[in-house]
Amino acid sequence: MLEWFLSINSTVNSIVWGPPFLFLLVGTGLYLTIRLDFLQFKHFKLSWDKSFGRYFRRDVENEEGVLSSFQAISSAMAATLGVGNIAGVSTALSLGGPGAVFWMWISALVGMATKFAEAQLGVKFREKTGEDEYSGGVMYYIEKGMGGRWKWLASLYAFFAGMAAFGIGNMVQSNTLAHAAEDGFAVPSWITGLAVSFLVGLVVLGGIKRIGKVAEKLVPLMAAFYFIGGVVIIFANITQVPAVLAEIVSSAFNPTAAFGGFAGASVRMAVRFGIARGVFSNEAGLGAASMVHAQARNKPTRQGMWGIWEVFIDTIVVGTITALVILLTGALGTGETGAVLAAEGFTRGLPGPGGYIINISIIIFAYTTMLTWSFYGEESWKYLFGKKIVKPYRFVFVVLLFVGAVGALEPIWLLADTLNGLMAAPNLIALVVLAGVIVREKDDYLLEVENDQAA
Repeated sequence: MLEWFLSINSTVNSIVWGPPFLFLLVGTGLYLTIRLDFLQFKHFKLSWDKSFGRYFRRDVENEEGVLSSFQAISSAMAATLGVGNIAGVSTALSLGGPGAVFWMWISALVGMATKFAEAQLGVKFREKTGEDEYSGGVMYYIEKGMGGRWKWLASLYAFFAGMAAFGIGNMVQSNTLAHAAEDGFAVPSWITGLAVSFLVGLVVLGGIKRIGKVAEKLVPLMAAFYFIGGVVIIFANITQVPAVLAEIVSSAFNPTAAFGGFAGASVRMAVRFGIARGVFSNEAGLGAASMVHAQARNKPTRQGMWGIWEVFIDTIVVGTITALVILLTGALGTGETGAVLAAEGFTRGLPGPGGYIINISIIIFAYTTMLTWSFYGEESWKYLFGKKIVKPYRFVFVVLLFVGAVGALEPIWLLADTLNGLMAAPNLIALVVLAGVIVREKDDYLLEVENDQAA
């Protein structure tokens, strides 16, 4: 029975994460980039001024919503800044070679337009479901933006996202965290499972407001911790950086020869795994982050600009740091893969503390990912079954964290990867259909900005 299930899942997975579907993901991002008149490039500075720039100025946010814009982006990045930045990027390198990094960058550059659209629509089509309570996301912009006859597509997305929350957002994360705690600090997995269940439960039982408060404290801290460790290694090998960058670009269009423990890679493998792991890392096209962006006290387009920076920081900054550390230290030639490959790079670059940086990062990344994904699952199941499902869902989510920490989860990993990809199809359809709405909303906001500047 298990073999039959794995065989079916493998077939579906090869379609979901296969070349045609990956090009559809990138193609949608490219289509939106063109329709938005290259917004993420032409208005890159404006997107900073209207997102992080507003935060550093402490501008007052008077719009309706539950979270501040910074809490919303922190919560969204709690899910995207995670194991994908470490194990995902490492896997792309081990299977696709240095050229995979180039295609990861390409998917991120067009993915910035995709994430902009998702965040914008999340706010535009959200619903007020109670006093100081909102619901939004892909389900709502499909149903309200495309019309009630598309509710079946919205429900399909909610089902995929709700199931993915138990896999990629729950058991996969707690299992990864437990392994990191055991490998780095010799903590038994059952102890980690109990601790994770308690610490996650403590936050998620308080709902999105508590998740937002925790995320705005932890996410900047964990990003800075990983960033500093990686940058120290990069600067220690700064003379090699031009050659490594040249190798990344060259390998994107030419096969990579085998060396050391690295088996080599074709251009097709570089494209496939670079795009796949890039999407896995920043989730542009999957639409989940629209649920938490919808909670922001912000205007639709201005919140969309936070989405541009979400992808940029996640992949162009943090993902690139992981890749450069691995390539600069020669770790790719060891034959390792996944998080072990990243750990090898950091250990070589910073003998002693390097391994601890990876283990601590994985633990914090996985923890914050579980917090936000619990909300994604909650919103998805609530869309399908109403508010009555919230408390039972939270209980089940916390229990499964312990199961994930102590269990052998290869089938869950494989199913979670498939479900994660299946989320993209309904979302991509909605983004293409609603492209005109996205563009009009963007144009209206830019006109408003111009008028404010002229006044």
